[in-house]
Amino acid sequence: MTLLDARARTGMVARINPVAKLAASGLIAIPLVLTLDWLSAGVALLLECLLIPFAGLRWREFWVRTWPVWLAAPLTALTIALYGEASGEIYVEWFLVRVSEGSLVLALATLVRVLAIALPSVVLFVTVDPTDLADGLAQVVRLPARFVLGALAGLRMIGLFLDDWRALELARRARGVADRGRIRRFLGMAFALLVLSIRRGSKLATAMEARGFGAPGRRTWARESPFGGREWLLLAIGALIAAIAVGAAVWAGTWNFILGPS
Repeated sequence: MTLLDARARTGMVARINPVAKLAASGLIAIPLVLTLDWLSAGVALLLECLLIPFAGLRWREFWVRTWPVWLAAPLTALTIALYGEASGEIYVEWFLVRVSEGSLVLALATLVRVLAIALPSVVLFVTVDPTDLADGLAQVVRLPARFVLGALAGLRMIGLFLDDWRALELARRARGVADRGRIRRFLGMAFALLVLSIRRGSKLATAMEARGFGAPGRRTWARESPFGGREWLLLAIGALIAAIAVGAAVWAGTWNFILGPS
């Protein structure tokens, strides 16, 4: 666990059940996915920015965790602005590029919508421990234990894959076969890692089966996954943000239901 992870998991959000974080993110994201207007996304983003300081993340942690979002959102908006559906006044037209009044409005809506959907998800899930999430999915959502534990075991293997990749790279350099041919080296290391992963997965499956992870009947859990007042409060906040955003767009007449008739 890194220093940022240790600090992030000491805030007030860290003690909330991961299932509630997942549900709250969905409550905010689903209405924004169903519309393409700047007002609903802008209202949601404004309300989220007001609540982010209470998440327990320091500002350095926040920027370190969310910088991919701040990079991806303008790039997505730029693509829409250059190649989106043209309407209204045309400002620039060259080959496949057509910048119009309509494409700029769509680009603005896309920019704000990406930020409004991605930022709360990143802030909430930076504090999630995979084991806590698995406990919540199995005990609260009642997903099959075999599926949950298998997914958790696979997720735990990601860190080992990175360590194996570095070990393979160092071993090949020690043997003098990693000085040139980057593509060939990458393919060789990827194949070696695939073989190693299959072997490790087979051993892990056998070990889990021997310990009764696939046994029939109701399973007991070492740690309880509580779902109480804090979780319901987070869900209420997510629903309220979505309701205010949708209500503002409908009231202003900017609501643009993407599944409706064109």
